[in-house]
Formats: sequence, structure tokens, C-alpha cells
Amino acid sequence: AMQKEVKLPTYEYSPATKPYKLGTGSPQENRCLSKEDLGPKDVSFVYCNMNKFLKNNPETLRSWLNILRSVPDSIICLLENPAEGVPYLRNFVNAFAEEESDADDLNARIHFLPWQANPFDHQMRAQDFCNVMVDSHPYNGHTTAQDSLYGGVPIVTRADGDDMSSRVSTSANIVLGMSDLNAVKGVSQYEEIAIKLGTNPKYYKSKRKQLIDSCLQKNPMHPYWDVPRYVKSFENGLRQAWDHYLSGKPKTHITITESKETKKGTHEIDIDRLEAARRKAKAQRKEKGATIKEEL
Repeated sequence: AMQKEVKLPTYEYSPATKPYKLGTGSPQENRCLSKEDLGPKDVSFVYCNMNKFLKNNPETLRSWLNILRSVPDSIICLLENPAEGVPYLRNFVNAFAEEESDADDLNARIHFLPWQANPFDHQMRAQDFCNVMVDSHPYNGHTTAQDSLYGGVPIVTRADGDDMSSRVSTSANIVLGMSDLNAVKGVSQYEEIAIKLGTNPKYYKSKRKQLIDSCLQKNPMHPYWDVPRYVKSFENGLRQAWDHYLSGKPKTHITITESKETKKGTHEIDIDRLEAARRKAKAQRKEKGATIKEEL
């Protein structure tokens, strides 16, 4: 139940274009729009993170660098957000790499995409640039995580956070049946999962296919992408909260139990019915507005 402007993920990549055009090429071919003489000649795997720099702590940045070291010819594609923070990140890499003396190599494998103001274009380019999203910690991706998942880009996330903001992607992966991408043991397991995806093509392809299958599933839709089903449960919860408030009873947790009808999920015929109702309501509002103008 997505807006038509949101691009459906595809199993195959469209042929690459030079210069790059939205919706074309694989992550390896597009190489985060970096120059071909910068970094690996043949990129093996592209990790991404499209969150603001402020969502990441030093431990997370160090883990990304460890991942790059462990996956030959891999690169990481970050969002230049904000651009003023890039020099500081480069300085962090220099300090991290001092002992191994590989700062130049690491910096050549870290690239930045400019901010994309159009949210639909931002969602579309996730598939073009990313093999896997390495999630932020302690503050996960929220909207950007959904953009990635619906672009067929699996997310590796840490599941050892205590706050809601650090467990968003953990919940997503559980509902999607991809909990093996949740690092419940912390940063070391986070690195292990990301490295496995980057060095085991069979495993990576299976996770990507599983994710895209969920996005394209119909009759019924996959529970994670079934917005009408979610709305029904959310409305149910709001009604329970209101009734409980009116009862005057002490505050307590609210448990949502789906009806048999809701559990069936949303089918294409349901989407058509909802769309018809939306169009009818829109026409009625327009007609009512015209009537009011005439009366005035």
C-alpha cells in the first residue's frame, strides 16, 4: 500500500548510464558517484548509511572501518549530511588508522552522496547505490531505514540498545523474518554480520531476495508493508486508550488483538475498494466546497 511515486524494488539492476541517471546501474557500477581512479578499481561490495552524522558515535564509525578492512575492495557510501562534518570524519579516520598506517586506503574507500531534497528520488537511489545498509547506533535510521528496505537493501543493525530509537530496525527485521541481521550481542556481532554479507555472495543474495519478496508480496500483502492492516490495529489501540481513560482506571499497557478479519491481511481487491472510497470522499468534499462558495 505505497504511493505510486515510491519505486518498487527489482531483483535485477537496470543497465548503468554515464553520467549516472536515477534508477540505473548496480551499487558496484555506480560506486557512490566516486571517481573511478579513487579507491578500488573493481568495487566488490557497497555498504551504506544515509543518516545524519550526529546519529553515530565513535564506536559505530570504528566498526565501519573494521568492516572495510575485512572485506577487500569494499567501499562505504555515506550521506553528506552535513557537508561541514566531512573534514572531521576524515580526521577521525586518520587518527584511527595511525597504528596500521592505512588512512589513505580507508579514506579512498569512503565516499559521500549529496543531500537529495526529493524524498522519492532519495528512496529510489538506495537500490542504485547500496548493497547493504549498516545502521546507525545509538540512534537508528527511521525514515531512511524504510527507504532502504523498500529499495531491497537489507539492514544490519545492533539490537543491544535500551531505547526505542536504538531498536527501530531490530523490530523491522523481526517482522520481516530477517532477525539474523540483528546483532543482539553488540558491536562485534554487528561487524561479523556485515562482513558475512560482504564476503558470502550466496548468503547476501538470499537475504536480498527475501526482502524484495516481502515488498512485492500480494494477496495478502506482507504484514510489514500492510499499511491498511496497521491502521486498523492502531485505531483499535486508540479506541482502547480512550475507553480506558473514560473508565477512570489506573494507567496500564494496551494490548492489541487483531480480529480474524484483520489477520487475513490486505488483498488487491481491498486496495481497490479503499481507493474508490477515497476518490468518492474527495469528490464529495470538492462538491461541498463549491456549494459553500455559491452560498457565499
